[in-house]
Amino acid sequence: MNLKKKLPHPFAPESVERSWSARESWRVFGIMSEFVEATERLSAIRPAVSIFGSARIPPDHAYYMLAEAIARQLSDAGFSVISGGGPGIMEAVNKGAFFGKSPSVGLNIQLPHEQQANPYQDVSQTFRHFFARKVMFVKFALAYVVLPGGFGTLDELMEALTLVQTGKTRKIPIILVHAPFWKGMLDWFRETLVAEGMIDPKDLDLIRIIDEPAAVVDAIFTYYEKRGFEPSAAEREIQLNL
Repeated sequence: MNLKKKLPHPFAPESVERSWSARESWRVFGIMSEFVEATERLSAIRPAVSIFGSARIPPDHAYYMLAEAIARQLSDAGFSVISGGGPGIMEAVNKGAFFGKSPSVGLNIQLPHEQQANPYQDVSQTFRHFFARKVMFVKFALAYVVLPGGFGTLDELMEALTLVQTGKTRKIPIILVHAPFWKGMLDWFRETLVAEGMIDPKDLDLIRIIDEPAAVVDAIFTYYEKRGFEPSAAEREIQLNL
């Protein structure tokens, strides 16, 4: 006797399936237009630094003030500063840059519970798709600065580390701010990921730990001091295929 359970039929009725298929096809054009519009709007913001951190941090929190100070110093040094455009550390970043000398850029995202865009943005671009937004964070950034945050912040950090590690984007400084917050994660990287051969020990060299705003700015300038901020021809090709 055959006791195997039968799976339910995986497909909806043919008419419904055709309707969904057509919607999926047209959705591709919406994704394309999102990439084109964002690329055209953001192409003039270089050189830029992307900064990440929690949306849940209030304005009187030490992390908020730290993010604002870093963004202000980067802006005054000539960098456009990119954040996710929302509240918390994203707001602090945009606020610091807004009152600095260079553009404050917010890459907002439409969410089921709408993310409220902060008011400190010289350039504001809204995305429907997380993946399109994530590409723009990397595409236009000379450096990543990551402050304490949750899943979204960790997602952006891991995305950057993976792209640099695999050579899918050019090597850039990836700076973690506030060492005590990141200690447990970095210990796990060393004691588990490296120890079990999941990553190479030299992959940890992709990360810098810096706590002071001025030191963040200095580290970025030092990184590009000999090679310059302009990407090479090979790096431009990599970015085109990001």
